[in-house]
Formats: sequence, C-alpha cells, structure tokens
Amino acid sequence: MHDDRTLTESRLKRVLDERIRPAVHPVSVPLDAGIWTAPGEPVPVAEGLAAPRTPIAVGDAWGAPWGTSWLTVSGTVPEEWAGRTVEALIDLGFDANMPGFQCEGLVYRPDGTPVKGLHPRNQWVRIAAPAAGGEEVLLHVEAASNPVILDYHPFLPTDLGGKDTAGDRPQYRLARLDLAVFDETVWELVNDLEVLGELMAELPVEGARRWDILRAVERALDAVDLQDVNGTAAAARAELAGVLASPAEPSAHRISAVGHAHIDSAWLWPLRETVRKVARTTANMTALLEDEPDFVYAMSQAQQYAWIKEHRPEVYARVKKAVAEGRFVPAGGMWVESDTNMPSSEAMARQFVHGKRFFLDEFGIENQEAWLPDTFGFAGGLPQIIKEAGSKWLLTQKISWSQVNSFPHHTFWWEGVDGTRIFTHFPPIDTYNCSMRGKEIAHAVRNFKDKGRARHSLAPTGWGDGGGGTTREMIAKAARLRDLEGSATVRWERPAEFFAKAQAEYPEPPVWVGELYLELHRATLTSQARTKQGNRASENLLREAELWSATAAVHTGLPYPYAELDRIWKTVLLHQFHDILPGSSIAWVHREAERTYAAVAGELGGIVERAQRALAGTPARDGAEVVFNSAPHTSDAGVPAGGARRADTLPAAPRRCAVRPRDDGGFVLDNGLLRAAVDGRGLLVSLVDLDTGREALAPGAAANLLQLHPDFPNMWDAWDVDRFYRNTVTDLTEADEVTVAVDTPDTACVRVTRSFGTSTAVQTLTLTAGAKRVDLGTEVDWHETEKFLKAAFPLDLHTDRYAAETQFGHLHRPTHTNTSWEAAKFEACNHRFVHVEEPGWGVSLVTASTYGHDVTRTVRPDDGGTTTTVRVSLLRAPRFPDPHTDQGLHRFRHALVPGAGVADAVREGYRINLPERRVPGGADVPPLVTVGDEAVVLSAVKLADDGSGDVVVRLYESRGARARTRLTAGFALATVRRCDLLERPRDDEDAAVDDDGVLVELRPFQLLTLRLARA
Repeated sequence: MHDDRTLTESRLKRVLDERIRPAVHPVSVPLDAGIWTAPGEPVPVAEGLAAPRTPIAVGDAWGAPWGTSWLTVSGTVPEEWAGRTVEALIDLGFDANMPGFQCEGLVYRPDGTPVKGLHPRNQWVRIAAPAAGGEEVLLHVEAASNPVILDYHPFLPTDLGGKDTAGDRPQYRLARLDLAVFDETVWELVNDLEVLGELMAELPVEGARRWDILRAVERALDAVDLQDVNGTAAAARAELAGVLASPAEPSAHRISAVGHAHIDSAWLWPLRETVRKVARTTANMTALLEDEPDFVYAMSQAQQYAWIKEHRPEVYARVKKAVAEGRFVPAGGMWVESDTNMPSSEAMARQFVHGKRFFLDEFGIENQEAWLPDTFGFAGGLPQIIKEAGSKWLLTQKISWSQVNSFPHHTFWWEGVDGTRIFTHFPPIDTYNCSMRGKEIAHAVRNFKDKGRARHSLAPTGWGDGGGGTTREMIAKAARLRDLEGSATVRWERPAEFFAKAQAEYPEPPVWVGELYLELHRATLTSQARTKQGNRASENLLREAELWSATAAVHTGLPYPYAELDRIWKTVLLHQFHDILPGSSIAWVHREAERTYAAVAGELGGIVERAQRALAGTPARDGAEVVFNSAPHTSDAGVPAGGARRADTLPAAPRRCAVRPRDDGGFVLDNGLLRAAVDGRGLLVSLVDLDTGREALAPGAAANLLQLHPDFPNMWDAWDVDRFYRNTVTDLTEADEVTVAVDTPDTACVRVTRSFGTSTAVQTLTLTAGAKRVDLGTEVDWHETEKFLKAAFPLDLHTDRYAAETQFGHLHRPTHTNTSWEAAKFEACNHRFVHVEEPGWGVSLVTASTYGHDVTRTVRPDDGGTTTTVRVSLLRAPRFPDPHTDQGLHRFRHALVPGAGVADAVREGYRINLPERRVPGGADVPPLVTVGDEAVVLSAVKLADDGSGDVVVRLYESRGARARTRLTAGFALATVRRCDLLERPRDDEDAAVDDDGVLVELRPFQLLTLRLARA
C-alpha cells in the first residue's frame, strides 16, 4: 500500500481549521453593545451596572492599561432558532495564545448575579438550551483591560507594569459580539478529531493502531460534506466510533486529572486584579461543575478563597456548595503558594497554620497535601513543617525547569534536614497548565521515570498563571481518553485520591535527601531588596509582638492583640507569595509592598511598645531604662533570652576598643577579642582571633570587597542569573574617603566611601567592646542597570562543605564542583548565617536581610593553602518586569564572626536580626519561658490562637545534635501538651510537669510545639 499518511494528516488539519470548527456556531446575529469606563480603580458591581453607557461596536478600541470597562450587550433570539441551543460569543480582542495574560471579563445577569468568566479560550456564554424564539438577551460584562507584559518578544523592558507609567492608550479592539446557534454534534466531532489526530501523531508509524486511526479519520473526512458540515457531522462521528471505543492496554499509564487554574496571587498584575481573576475563574469552574458530573476541580491558597468571600459573596456561595459536594477541592493547606526558600521558620509554619485553619473553619476540611506546583525550589526544612501541620504529601512541578540536571524521580520520599520524609509527586506531564493535548499525555507516559514500579501520575488541567481554569473542551477530551487504546487512561480525581493510589502501589519509592534545589531562578534570592527587607523586618517584629504581648498578658493582664496579629500575619504571608517575595513581579506590586511593609512595621511597633511599657513599669528616676532582649539567647549585655533587665544593673563590657592608624594607610581596630586591619583602600585585610592567634582572612586577600558583575541573563531577567556572569568582575577598590567614624572605649568604627558608575557606597566596619565579631554596614545609593553587586570575604579555611541556615536548622552544601549537581548550585539561599569551618575553628557570616550567596574555593599556588570565599549578594538591576528594579538607597547589615562554631552562628544570626530595645522603666522582666540549653531555640512564644490563655511555645534543636534540656515556665504551670502547628494536642497524655517545668528531648533539628496551660 502506498504511504499517504501525511496527505491525510494535512487534510485533517485544514478541514478542521477551515470548515468543521467554524460550523460549531453555524449561524449568528450581531449583538448591540454599550460601554462605560470607570474613571479610576474598579468600582462595586452595583455602580458598574447602573452607570450610563455609550454605544460601542466591533472594531472599536477600548481599554486603557489597568482600566475597567462595563459593557452591556443586548439582542433578541431569532424566531427560527426556537428549540436550538443559543450562546453569546464575546471576543474582547483576545489573543488565543494568552489566556490569563491580557484582557478578561466577568459576565453578569441584569440583577448582578455573576455568570462566568471570559478569556481567550473561553468566549461563550450559554443563553438557553433550548431557546425560545423572540427571547430577549441582556448581559453585562466587567471587562479588565490588563496590559500584555510578557509578549511574544519576552523580557522587553516596559513601563506598563506601573499604574502611573502605563499611559492611557487603548490596548484592545472588540473583535466579536454575536448571538449564535451552538451545534453540539459538530462540537463533539471537533473533539473526536482532535483527540484522534493528536493521539495518532504520538504513536509509532510502524504500529497498527496509528494506521487504524488514520483510516477512520480518512473515512470520517470523506463523510463530511464541506458545504453541509452540520448536516453530515453525525455520519462523520459514526465513522470514528470504532477507534474511539477500542480500550486501553491493561498496562497503560494512569493519569489522575485534577481541574486546576494556577492563579499567581500577584505577578504581571497587582493584588487587586488577582481578586478579580479568582472571581472570574471560580465563577467559570462552579458553572462547569454543574454541567459536568465527572469533573473535579482543585484550588489552593486560602487567601484566594478569603478574597472571593469578601468581594464576591455570590460566587463564594457557589464555591461552598461545590466544596460540600466534594467536587471543588480546597488544596494545599497554605495561605498562599509561597516561596519556601526565604520565609523564616515561623513564617513557613504559619503558612500552614492559617491556610489549614481557614479550610477547617470554612469547609470542615483538612486536606493532607501541600500543593506548590510553581515554587522556585524547596528548602530542606519543609518536610518537617508539612508533617507537623498534619499533612503527609507534596506536589510540585517546577523542578522540571532545572537547566542542567534532570531530576531522577517523579514519585519519591523527600527527606528533610531532620529526617522527616514526605511522600512527594512531581508530575511527569511537566506542566501545571495541562490542556489534555495528546502531546502532553504522551509526554507524561514517556517521561515517567518510575516505570515498572509505578504507573500513576497526576495532571493539573486548566489554563493558569493568570487563571482561567479548565474548559469544556478539556473535559470532552478527558472523556475520550478515559479508556482509549494507545493512550494513558485519564480519570478526574481529587488530589487525595491520587496520592492514596500512588502511595499504595509504590510503598517504597526512592529517597531524595536535602533541599529540592531549582537550577534556575537563582536571582530571586536578591531581586527587589526592599521587598526582602520588608519581609525580614515583618517576621522579626511579629516574633517580638507575640513574645512581649504574651509576656505582658501573663504578667500584667494586658489584653492580647489576637485579631491584630492574625490580620498582620496574613498580610505578611500573602507577600511571601512566590512572585512577590522573590522580586519577580511588576513595579506596581513591589511599590505597593513597600507601603504595606511600612504600615505593618508601624502597627507592630505600636504593639511591641505597648507591651514593653506595660512590663517596664514606672522608672525609679529620670532617664532610667529597661533593656529588652527578644532573641533566644542571652545578649552581649547579659539580658536573658526573652526577658528584660534594668540598664543600670547590667555589667560593663570586660574589654575596651581602640583605633590606631596603620603605617601604610588605613586603621587597626582592636577590642581585645579581635584585631581588624583596614587598609588605605578601606578594605579589611586582616582579622585575627586574639584568643587563638588565628588569622581569618586568606593571605594577601581583602574582605568586605564590593564586586560588580554584568548581569544580563539569557531570559527571565528578574528571576535568573546565569553562570557566565562570573566571567567578568570589577573589584571596587578605589575609596573616596577612609575615616574613623567612632573611637570610644565601647565602639571603634571606620567609615569608607566609594563611588562607581552612577552609584555610591558607604561601608562601616565596627568593633564593639566584649563582642567577638566585626559588624559591617553597607549603604548603597544604587543607580546601575543590569549589574550584580556582591560583597566578598576570602577566608583562610580548607573545607569541602559549608552550612547555611534554613527553616528550623541548617543544611550543608559542597564548596567544590565535582559533579554537575554541585556546579549548578552557584547561587544559593541562607537565612541568618553561612558558616564555614575546619575541625575546631570556623567563621560565620551573618545577615540581617540578604539571602543569596555563593561559596567557592581555590588553592593558593604560593603556599598550597585553600581560600574559601563567601560572597553575599546585595543588589541587582534587571529591567523586566520592573524596569526600575532596586534603584535608590539601600542599607544592609552583616557581621563576620571569626572563631565561630555553628552555635555561635545561630546566636549571632538571631542577634543581628533582633537587637535589644531600650524602654523607659524600672522593672526587671523575667522570661515567660526559659530553656536550659542554648542549642534549643525558642522559635515562637505566644498565647494560643483559640483565646484560652494557654501559652504556646515552639522550639527546635539548632545545631544538628541531640538535646535534652528542661523547659521552665515563668508562671504557675498546670499541664503541658505536645501539639501540632495548629496547636492541637498530638499526644493522649500530658507531659510530666514538676516545679513549673518539663523535660524536653529533641532529635537533631527536631521542632516541637508545646501548649502550656496556666494553673
């Protein structure tokens, strides 16, 4: 037989595109339309419905960037359409390739009831089935003219991302406003042909199944009269029935389809637009659930449910009904799909606390999976947090984006830093926006790395990023793929159903230990420094606000600010979303975040001040002060962790500071513990630990060295830094001025001023009496573009690994690049410290607000010693999606700690983030809770969220060793119960209490939540 395969395949494409698809709506009549454009921000629905309209027609321009226009469309169903299915077709000027990334609409009935959303792949509104002739049609559309930021030529700088810079030129033209007949038979034929054509293209040419489909398609095309598609569609479908009925092989891969619309809580649109995206998508999905009995839809992010509850209660009522029916599934149990690298231990825990509690309170549901398809890598502390929140599964997708190494598993145990394992699935379909195309399904089958041991995978199905969700076409395709020869089988299932099946069939999957590092988007650890500093400051202030409010409530009866703290936590958690905290959103998002963080700081500062003033009491004399220590370790001045002491009772520092000039320029600073030499260039050229005589810096090297790199990645500007950035570096060694800033017995400080490009930097190096560290301040007035600024610290240390703090512990990363896996980690995340150590002696670099860093090693040719260089990442200047990223003034604080062990790194990391506060007063304040071993860190001290008055303490082992210590309450103690993160008891029995204390035993890095009931 002659091979006419390509002839038939080409025929199929043209006939589908030019004849069959247009026949889905064979006849139409135009609708009339009027428009009103809101003058500013979006208006309430009632106002939009009532506003006066002016006529608008197809082809007319509308929609300034970020504007809202209200369209009213009206018409009459022709008499001859009586008894047929009628739909309105509304094309706002869509580009079919950009669902979620351009204009969108939400359709309302005249009474203001929301109907469904409109986007490029969902332009229809059902009017009636069957319709009555002469029926009047009246619909309103709230149309959002969101500009296209990520266009066909991506990553071009644009001012469209700022409301004040986007201009007012209309972005769109109305493309279609019609009333049309919907021919369901033709629509079904389209889906038949698409499924078979897509499947056929993935099958081997030499296989019989491909040719069976080809011949059936050929017969179907022969049965179609191109001048009467609607009259012959049923005959064409009959020719396809046989190949569509052929069942899948028993060994076929099994895909659990989950309806999904990944909705970034902010990204190329502001938070307020996400509120409307969620409303549009959930209106669509609840309508689809009513029409499709097998369909199941899952939505994560409790914040998004809270938004529609507040702003679109009618839609929320439909959501609650569908949730109660078990078909609209709250997934993930987190407040938002957050970044997981940078949030603090407590913040990561609270993502689950607030997310799971919302789902429990609103729906009575406790889901057991963490749902993070798009997060940019996963910190090693996360498995324990998931488990302590009462969950046991994790889904992610983003690891498939890694540039270098292909992750070796799709279903596996993920083991965190403490040994906790979480059953994890990474869908082989390699997208969280599956549209049920044959190419996607076949890729999942070929790509699945666990063949022979498992055969289940999951496919999040629906348009996403900017929302949209599943379409009726996707559901139609899934129905045909339910049991189809040559394909994986597809079933709509809830995430929990998938995980239960996957775990049952694969009880002993492989284990991956440590972080799930994404070999991409590494620069998100640095972009938008103000956002990151606002997050860190908010986390620290929340710790202080809870600690001192709980202490004041117990000791003085001051009312505990439950509602205020709950609201502020949710605000901070929202801004940890994986495109806000990472710095990858438009200018609007980050400027708004700055204002929000400032407001949060003001409110939390007020809460802290009220509590501390209540605790400090009345000063016995003018000028008397009480020193408060929020850190979990005794302070340099001797203030106990979580307590306060009168300033006049604190001991003086045992040693004093001195500054003297160096012979060849610069200065030497000495506090009896450290001797630091700063040369005439303002660089740190020596740092000696006087207790051991050990020099911390590599011979001939200079530390606190600012280095400037070009920074123009191949793509994803705000997200990425590519390895080649290191090929070119400029050391900023020229100083405008090097002076002594402070010279007192308590403090020695040198100030260095530098100029480079169009920017300036002021660095300070400070020794404090009694402190074995060098405090480093860096103030940069930054006006560079496409540059990367780092600060380098070359250390005289030989080691093949270093430690970096993560949630509830630290993890080790290699300093070498033996394999491609190690070489790919050329930029990584730390929280408060990076620690480098030879046995018995190490150096820590601690930070108040930076996350990105790199550690490299070289062998010196002259003496054969090893130089291990730690560099912190300070600033970037990408131009997409915010062309003015990081421009302006920034202040950073770091400290270099020679002779440090991990315990010192932990302590100094907390110290730099939680400095002492001085408050007028005259009372000592005993800690509410103390632990007998500083290796055990109190992560949170607060009152229980249920208002019972119980004290909740979260603690963890911080050094990676076992700990056995006593926890003592500073109040009469009745009972102690071990709890999960949601403060629910985990053990049946109370812990043994004696003398208002309890014995605590912890494994390495174990976290523990205790609920202390007051007697």
